[in-house]
Amino acid sequence: MSTNTRISTLIAAAGLATITGTAAAQDLGLKAPPQSAPIAILGATIHPVSGPAIEDGVIYFTDGIIRGVMTRAAWEDLVARARWAQPVQLINAEGKHVYPGLVAPYTQLGLTEISSVRPTIDTTETGNITPEVRAVIAANPDSTLLPVTRANGVLTAGTFPTGGLVPGRGSVIRLDGWTMEDLTIADDVGVVLRWPNMRPVTAWWMTRSEDEQLKDIRENLEQIREVFTTAKAYAAAKSADENAPTDLRWEAMRGVFSDGDEESKPETKANQKPIFVLAGDEEQINAAAAFASEMGLKIVIVGGRDAARCAAVLKDQNIPVIVNGTHTFPRREDAAYDQPFRVPAELHEAGILFSIANGDDTAHERNLPYSAATAVAHGLPADAALKAITLDAATILGVGDRLGSLETEKAATLLITDGSPLEVTTRIHHAFIDGREIDLTSKHDVLYQKYKERYRQTGDLPRGKD
Repeated sequence: MSTNTRISTLIAAAGLATITGTAAAQDLGLKAPPQSAPIAILGATIHPVSGPAIEDGVIYFTDGIIRGVMTRAAWEDLVARARWAQPVQLINAEGKHVYPGLVAPYTQLGLTEISSVRPTIDTTETGNITPEVRAVIAANPDSTLLPVTRANGVLTAGTFPTGGLVPGRGSVIRLDGWTMEDLTIADDVGVVLRWPNMRPVTAWWMTRSEDEQLKDIRENLEQIREVFTTAKAYAAAKSADENAPTDLRWEAMRGVFSDGDEESKPETKANQKPIFVLAGDEEQINAAAAFASEMGLKIVIVGGRDAARCAAVLKDQNIPVIVNGTHTFPRREDAAYDQPFRVPAELHEAGILFSIANGDDTAHERNLPYSAATAVAHGLPADAALKAITLDAATILGVGDRLGSLETEKAATLLITDGSPLEVTTRIHHAFIDGREIDLTSKHDVLYQKYKERYRQTGDLPRGKD
């Protein structure tokens, strides 16, 4: 049975949904083996992101770790002095560029496959308050969306649960591995909180009255306060007595507090995990910031449509923002047409740490660099845009010490390209995750070759195609 037939059966017959959904969602490619020998990439322009570009540079790595980023002269000097335990694999990359692997800061990669087919979606746990859920537990290492995404340079992703008021905890994954454990970089980067609307929706499609919506808003805000008050009391009790009864929900939230120390300030709590607050409107962002200040929480705003309007608050409280997409429409009728495109530039000008997410269906996560490129076209410096989807994204996710830039002792997760990743015409020639060279083939390549052969057989190749 063909893939198309399986998918048709899946939609038509609910009884076969689980079987066919699983079959249609499997990547049948082999995973990359561990790095077996030292690798040196020679002659490329190296873009560390954390520093200036190095023309005619060299980067070399062993055991999945970057050991040096240098000029050609420094490399030749090292070669003259070094005694290698085994031969070094040399990659001639003259005329090309080396970048860190791109980092998608907010996705559902591994948790969803076909958005219209429910059995392939595992983003939501039963219940409204489920902080004990970890996204990576449900991540599918054989998702066909992973090869498609990494083929365009995205090698690392934050994957987050959705649904409910507190849907669970986000994770950071590498986009290649045999098992869920292989994918995992950080299994718990912080709790997700969906902040409620702060004002009624008056759009034509809304069927609930303003009074009903206001009642829902009050109840949701009260529930948020109850959840965090209870979790904070639990954290204090467990800090005082580790033998106190354990509740898995509140145990999962202990990391967002600082050992019950109410006097300490968020910026001094180095080990305190953030709350990823889904909030787009100005009223939501301001309310979430005030609540975080009151409760002593560190937060990250995810969405951030009106983040620039809250710049003073965000700067004062050192709150980062994940801008969830630039390819969207303005929310307000009196807003400029390019308002969503300019949010990253406005945050950059305000000195606020931010990253850019794609904000589209998970199947389109490969388009992450173009969301950043749109921001460049509307005022964001190109180097800031690149940093927003590499080092700044990794920093916000809590893995900036391991990923996001080309520096000694960081993971050898990088790309060899023929141009900037922000350009649509750029091709990714090689990709490495932890020093392992990744197969960049995806179902898109297979389909391209399939239909190219069809045209070859009929002698009807499209003009300009070979």
